[in-house]
Amino acid sequence: MKIGTLSLKNEIVLAPMAGITNLPFRLINRDFGVGLTFTEMISANGLIRGMKKTLRYLNFRPEDSPLGVQIFGSDPAILAEAAKIMTDLGADLLDINMGCPVKKVVKTGAGAALMKDPLRIAAILKAVRKGTHLPLTVKMRAGWQPQRINVLEVAKIAEDSGVDAVIVHPRTADQGFSGKADWPLIGRVKTQINIPVIGNGDIKNGEDAAKMMRSTGCDAVMVGRGCLGNPWIFEQIDARLQGRVDPLPPSLSQRELMIRRHLTLELASAGETAGLKIFRKHLLWYTKGLKGGSQFRQMISAVEDKTLLLEKNHAFFASLASGSDAVDQSPDK
Repeated sequence: MKIGTLSLKNEIVLAPMAGITNLPFRLINRDFGVGLTFTEMISANGLIRGMKKTLRYLNFRPEDSPLGVQIFGSDPAILAEAAKIMTDLGADLLDINMGCPVKKVVKTGAGAALMKDPLRIAAILKAVRKGTHLPLTVKMRAGWQPQRINVLEVAKIAEDSGVDAVIVHPRTADQGFSGKADWPLIGRVKTQINIPVIGNGDIKNGEDAAKMMRSTGCDAVMVGRGCLGNPWIFEQIDARLQGRVDPLPPSLSQRELMIRRHLTLELASAGETAGLKIFRKHLLWYTKGLKGGSQFRQMISAVEDKTLLLEKNHAFFASLASGSDAVDQSPDK
């Protein structure tokens, strides 16, 4: 697949997710077949001011490529300047966030709030297009509210403004992540524009991804929440899209090893104290649905030592493998 001048190895994209898609998380998921990853969303205002908190999102390595950088804001000039900065820093692709429904973002007029103002969208995209030669995408919602679905209009504006591809999450902003993604809307966008359309929303396994591509005609699929604690989903998707046999689900030992590897990457990236704090949410996702997982997570919630956490993690998985009573085996709620 191509987005502008950028060639991807497949049609599988990792969604930008705030507080999640840092360097360790991206590297983990690349190993399972992702063709394109994104940074967490980055404030254009913070970027041009050189704020340390913003700059930490720009940690990447040569093997973390191709990498898209997602920026958010509401001022065309500031977004254009941020685009120039990211171009100089070596990003492979830029994305403008027009889909985030979080209050602290939309109250500034950014994220999904932009769906209410097509004229501003046009001004932003034209300014950013002038500010960078990089492939440019826009991640958008269906609209602000069910009564104001305007993704077709916005997608057309994006195409006319020189955007190279659009990413469509077919929920309205006020839905957040509730309800069901309206996949047919992705198909309608695909029929209305001539640039690639990437579908996003409700992909939980390989069959979901294949079904989205078949039913909508989209050019690629983007996975967000479906990969939390489950990087193996990308192997499933790649197999389905290539017509191969589905891979076996991960074994308990593979899950344990993944936790160890992910934790090691987080500690190397952020240091032990911050790395352990960052990793706790991932440990929740990796152990969700496993017997005794809830009790295990409560037990390690206050652990602040890497060695102790790994020891307890090993004991938990060993108890699952043996069926012993070392850990409460009641179903995880």
